[in-house]
Amino acid sequence: MPSPMLRRTVDLSGFPDLVVIYLGMRVNRWTGLKTLFGFGPQIGRRSVEAQPEGLLLHETLLWSLMPPHVGMRQYWRDFDALERWARSDPHRQWWQQFLRDSGGTGFWHEAYFMRGGMEAVYNDILQDIGFLRFAPARSAKGALFTARSRAGRTGGSTLPPAVTEEELDRQPSG
Repeated sequence: MPSPMLRRTVDLSGFPDLVVIYLGMRVNRWTGLKTLFGFGPQIGRRSVEAQPEGLLLHETLLWSLMPPHVGMRQYWRDFDALERWARSDPHRQWWQQFLRDSGGTGFWHEAYFMRGGMEAVYNDILQDIGFLRFAPARSAKGALFTARSRAGRTGGSTLPPAVTEEELDRQPSG
């Protein structure tokens, strides 16, 4: 006789501003393996070790073996905590390094907000994934440059972005 199925759910009422973010690094060229295995694990490991305020849970994911594509799923108390961490060291330094030279990889994230809304960005992602597979692509410029503005969050950040739009436009693509 089969065991009864264990069905459970969760009470998220204590997390009204919860943000779930999926992130991924995908190899575009064979040289990207060095970036993926050197840079990628460091980001995940250091984000957990740093225990940033507001990070509720971090999980490592494997999207595919061919092409190599790894990622993580993170649960944040609120958008402000996520943004503070993303704009602070060491994340800010990682992001600046990636934007200077993607090292043969692409990086993306998709964020989902308990209070409604979603936003995403895809950097050097050469094959459409996620929202890109069904929603019209737009250039991540102007009002779509930062996660805060893409998500329609009001108010400004207390920290500047890792790079400004003008700085990024002056950099050669990796």
